Amino acid sequence: MTDQTYMLFETVPLLDAIALAWFVLGFFGYAAVADKIAWGKRPMAVVLDDYRLRWMERMLARDNRMADVQIITAYIRTGALFISATLLILAGIVALLGQIENLRVLIHDLSMAHPASRRLMEIRVFVLLAVFVYAFFKFAWCLRQFNYALVMIGAAPMPQDCGEAVLKQYPVRAAQIIGRGFNNFNRGLRSYYFALALLPWFINPMFLFVTTIWVILVVSRRDFRSVTLKTLSDIDEASA
Repeated sequence: MTDQTYMLFETVPLLDAIALAWFVLGFFGYAAVADKIAWGKRPMAVVLDDYRLRWMERMLARDNRMADVQIITAYIRTGALFISATLLILAGIVALLGQIENLRVLIHDLSMAHPASRRLMEIRVFVLLAVFVYAFFKFAWCLRQFNYALVMIGAAPMPQDCGEAVLKQYPVRAAQIIGRGFNNFNRGLRSYYFALALLPWFINPMFLFVTTIWVILVVSRRDFRSVTLKTLSDIDEASA
């Protein structure tokens, strides 16, 4: 190891290192579990996949697809709004790097604050920056996915030109493209939740353990146990 690596380990206290590892595990672990495993229930993503498939099947049966284009355009506008907001947040975080000493003084005056060196405070800011950079890339990629969906809607054949193979495969593939766009949008939005969990770390590393668990509980409830999910599932089962 280089001298700089040794200095980094000496700068980061053990409690902060464990708290950060706990956060990273929660951030990527929840995403891996929530996107792959249903935990015995139908998650929001699975239910919406069914609705998107029905939507594309009905799109293929329509002569006029302007309503479908407008819906995708609304999704693009929402993603663009979050991209703009993320860029503003990134600019604010970068500007914060020039105010590290003022930030340290401000936090040090709090009664629950845990002493932190300048380098540790810089690491905390860079971790927060990394979370929003991740969110930016997810939002940007979801926009491209939605644009691909627009191409698929524009290229969809007319109802009278659809053979059996097209009727079976085209809606599935179009729904998959839209679903991937939504998945990336959800990951970007989820990053905002976890970024909020990082903020108390600036005061005390113990808070990061609590806020990480709190965010996981909040997002898991919305993904697996929300009233909205139950409503969508009930409608889906009734029309099946």
